[in-house]
Amino acid sequence: MFHKEGNASIIIAAITVTTGYLLTDYFINIEWLQYLLYFSLFTVLVIILQFFRNPKRKTKIGENHIVAPVDGKVVVIEEVYEPEYFKDKRLQVSIFMSPLNVHVTRYALKGLVKFSKYHPGKYLVAWHPKASEENERTTVVIENSVFGEVLYRQIAGALARRIVNYAKKGMHVEQGTDAGFIKFGSRVDLFLPLDTKIDVELNDVVKGAESIIAVK
Repeated sequence: MFHKEGNASIIIAAITVTTGYLLTDYFINIEWLQYLLYFSLFTVLVIILQFFRNPKRKTKIGENHIVAPVDGKVVVIEEVYEPEYFKDKRLQVSIFMSPLNVHVTRYALKGLVKFSKYHPGKYLVAWHPKASEENERTTVVIENSVFGEVLYRQIAGALARRIVNYAKKGMHVEQGTDAGFIKFGSRVDLFLPLDTKIDVELNDVVKGAESIIAVK
């Protein structure tokens, strides 16, 4: 199953690879070079397909826990000052996605979207300290009956060139459902209340919509 945001890219890749196969077959007469080009074209198609995959996830629905919004590795767990929306201290949990991870963003908790804003910006590597303030990003705040307001931020990385965000102010969203997509490598930051119990550790590998990040 593939994400709808990849439809155009997959079609273009399929047409390009098919054309490449036909041209290689017609113009290249050196057998080893033919096989090399065939393999290269096939590899490109496989990479595109795996990047836009959208596997079904079994989310443990619950008001008292927050699930991972994306697949990846936990790279930050710390108390920080959040300057855009809360303007006070929060617990930040950041998950880094490599180009090999599933890049679907999912809602980490159920609630009402109170804030949703897109910021154009730079394309620093996703783990750069300034990435969350200077890179292209979206900020979304969801109000939940147990956790109160929780902010998550999609951040473009050095390879990412498009962030897709489905959250609109006033929407009621369900935990584990599709919240957007980030193309080609990136990071998602969660900003949680200070009394939240974090249920992961640095360098843990998490699965979007399934791994529990925090509880109350």
